[in-house]
Amino acid sequence: MSISAHQVVTLHYRLHDVLNDGGEQLLDDSQARDKPLEYLHGHDNILPGLERALENQPAGAELNVTLAPADAYGVYNESLIQTVSRASFGNTQLEVGSRFQTEGEAGPQIVTVLGLDGDSVSIDTNHPLAGHTLRYQVWVLTVREATRAELAKGHPLPPGTAHDKVEDRKVL
Repeated sequence: MSISAHQVVTLHYRLHDVLNDGGEQLLDDSQARDKPLEYLHGHDNILPGLERALENQPAGAELNVTLAPADAYGVYNESLIQTVSRASFGNTQLEVGSRFQTEGEAGPQIVTVLGLDGDSVSIDTNHPLAGHTLRYQVWVLTVREATRAELAKGHPLPPGTAHDKVEDRKVL
């Protein structure tokens, strides 16, 4: 079975940041953590460029995928740097480099503290990997049909849940 919309895919990956000097920095390795990624294909569960590269790949496929910033976490946007009041953070201890997840206009976002000046805090709401070229090494482990419950939720459900039954699988 090859990967297409409405299928649950399980894979291992290594994520590298492609550096300006041509080198790479390993950012994540699902094999090292012994934790494969499981996602519902065609439901915006992974980066768009990676999802396109995985389309029509069978279980057992091995890929190297390089994603430009626009296909990964976006181009770095200077207008997303702003200054806010320290009171916005309540009693949270702040230091340069601290990261927080907050609710933004388009959903959850990561905020990085860039600077502290009295009652003012300079923050960056770009994703930490915005502007970065990324390279994924991917090993497709399994491809299966999603259940109706998974399709309704928009993501895979943990094994053994009440909705993880063969008779609940969508027939494609």
